[in-house]
Amino acid sequence: MAPRLISALAIAVALAASVQSTVAQTAQQQSVLQQIRQLDRDQLSVSEEDGRFLRVTVVSSGARRALEIGGAYGYSAIWIGLGLRETGGRLTSIEYDPARAKIAADNIRRAGLSDVVTVISGDAFQQIPKLEGPFDFVFLDAWKRDYKRFLDLVLPRMPPRGVLVAHNVVNKRAEMGDFLDAILQSPELVSTIVSPSGEGMSVSVKLR
Repeated sequence: MAPRLISALAIAVALAASVQSTVAQTAQQQSVLQQIRQLDRDQLSVSEEDGRFLRVTVVSSGARRALEIGGAYGYSAIWIGLGLRETGGRLTSIEYDPARAKIAADNIRRAGLSDVVTVISGDAFQQIPKLEGPFDFVFLDAWKRDYKRFLDLVLPRMPPRGVLVAHNVVNKRAEMGDFLDAILQSPELVSTIVSPSGEGMSVSVKLR
């Protein structure tokens, strides 16, 4: 295994081990998170373990300008927002469905993170070019077959050491083979896969 992959794996394992210790959300924020999980019948949101992993990754990377593609009901945006609260950063979360985007914005407001997280409703392929970059943290949780297209769109707008995290790379691996091949073979990225919840997260750091 190449040295850079060993290093990435060590970092990811350390992050995963620290996920369980991240408990600093308020009672109100915890209540909102629980309500989203209870109402998310389509299971569009990440698991709590994955949410904690996102927060730890944001804090450890020092991210300041984050982008979420596929916001659903705001669950992952709240976890990312909690991390950005600590780094002084901001998140733009894009959700295709207007009804879900409205619910997400309300959930984020109730979690006290409206000053950190902005929800946009629309087609991410159309919205991303309108946004000011670069993005030093990107979370991808949209249609799996579009992951490679999103990678091609956002990678040029990420700085060196920018972090890209993609969800469902274990349980829906068959739907995104081209994306996984791209991140694991790209000379621009060092990537690994972790699985805090069994659904799987790819973690990629841009080298240059």
